[in-house]
Amino acid sequence: MRALPADWILCGDPFHANGSGDGHPFPAILEHLIRQRGLPVGENLENFLRPKLRDLGDPFEINEMHEAVERILAAVERSENVCIYGDYDVDGVTSITVMRKLLHAYGLEPRHFIPRRSSEGYGLSAAALKRCMAEGSKPDLLIAVDCGTVSVDEIASLRAEGVDVIVVDHHEPGPRGRPDVIALVNPKSGGGPTYLCAAGVCFKLAHAMMKTRPADGFDLKELLDLVAVATIADIVPMIGENRLLVRHGLKRLPLTLNPGLRALQEVTGMNGKATSMDVGFRIGPRLNAAGRMDVPEDALATLLTDCKRLARDLAERLDDYNKRRQAHENQIRKEAMEMLQATFDPERDPVIVLGSRSWHPGVVGIVASRLMRQFHKPTFIIAIDEAGIGKGSGRSIEGVSLVQAINACRHHLVAGGGHDMAAGLSIAEDKIEVFRKEFAEFVLSNTAPEQRQPKLRVDAEITFDQLSLEFLSDYELLQPFGNGNPQPIFMARGVHLSRPPVHMKNHHLRLNLRQGYHEQDAVYFGGGEVVLPDPPWDIAFTIDRNTFRGRTSLQIIMQDVRAAE
Repeated sequence: MRALPADWILCGDPFHANGSGDGHPFPAILEHLIRQRGLPVGENLENFLRPKLRDLGDPFEINEMHEAVERILAAVERSENVCIYGDYDVDGVTSITVMRKLLHAYGLEPRHFIPRRSSEGYGLSAAALKRCMAEGSKPDLLIAVDCGTVSVDEIASLRAEGVDVIVVDHHEPGPRGRPDVIALVNPKSGGGPTYLCAAGVCFKLAHAMMKTRPADGFDLKELLDLVAVATIADIVPMIGENRLLVRHGLKRLPLTLNPGLRALQEVTGMNGKATSMDVGFRIGPRLNAAGRMDVPEDALATLLTDCKRLARDLAERLDDYNKRRQAHENQIRKEAMEMLQATFDPERDPVIVLGSRSWHPGVVGIVASRLMRQFHKPTFIIAIDEAGIGKGSGRSIEGVSLVQAINACRHHLVAGGGHDMAAGLSIAEDKIEVFRKEFAEFVLSNTAPEQRQPKLRVDAEITFDQLSLEFLSDYELLQPFGNGNPQPIFMARGVHLSRPPVHMKNHHLRLNLRQGYHEQDAVYFGGGEVVLPDPPWDIAFTIDRNTFRGRTSLQIIMQDVRAAE
């Protein structure tokens, strides 16, 4: 079974390296890509390419920030019992870490709590709160990070027990409105940049605290590496202040004072540099793997420890969890593909919804993401427990909001929520098929056929003779790449193979490509599963800096290939 072929859309004219034509004091490749993306020019462009920390916005723009600061400072003055309650993914554990460092700076010794994914689910669930209250003394103040915006009933139960609650979050508000909290610090509930991840909102709270009553010896800059990791891993838009925070956080990451982040870089083989790709494919998956394997405390302990030896041991443990996660992922994906072979038609079916009792609930989101990208279909993958309740993760395509889809199908669900492009749900096993049908109807009713056709947007057509380390250095000024500022995709025509492809592990290919007299090394991740046409090819690719044994070169990362046109 083959996925629908992508339509290649070339955004504008071929890039010409000799001359820019606009008079802007920037390299020609930047001027070309800037025009393609409609980015600002002049002084605003300088701010985009080289953002400065002094350009951070006022944290008090976010609604209820004053109330949060006042309540935390009251807790400081009264030496109250404080509990930080956070999610089990990268954004959650980094948010807890940021909040703990902040409260420590003000003399508080908060405890922290993370729910278990498999048995307690996401956020402020009743089961998780029961364990939280049992494991320590009842807090005077509970600060929920990366969760809580829609937890109306759960927060009401805390308030009934005399616990004050502050929510520091970035998820979409629910249909039942604001929970009964002292402060709901969530830009999506009003004020401030709505694109921040939870750790970014925690950073804004730290900024507000420092503006109100500075803590001796506390430097906000020491939080930037944590915020950068969370921002990249949570795939929030890489625009505005996110771009600023990540750019400066990545600069600090190789020199981080956090022993856990340093150990993770050592374990994953990072060579004294840090890019958004390094975080997205090396650090992030290992921190996430602990939560997926139901031991999120190990990820948090890695970020919190001050001991270098313990940090190294924990980082190696996270690496082992990641290997186990990969094994589960491969098994689920294999079984999912077998199911699709029997029931799915890419030309006919607008969605993918699959469930099984043999699947690990901590890994279904990764498989959903891979199948969504492979087939360009909104996808839910569901792990069903012994009681017949499925916990699923969804990933979507541009133009299909999973939040809206869940709301439209909510009468079939036990629970559900999240973001437009990534969401979770709980559902009874016998409701999965009717949910799939109604989800498909929602997608068909809310999208045009062309929206459901996969598209590959190519930023510029270039030739191999234009590729050089100087070209790469100019291009890297556009970093960090991510959601909202995607890595530019180039295309080259009439490309030949200099030698047969080399098959690597996990179905990856290493290629040596030739266009005219010029050769380029390339990697095609997952290319071993692709039916390659006979050369010559047109190729779509990104570029990256590759350092091996002290030698730095430009490397092509293949995105798609077709017979030369």
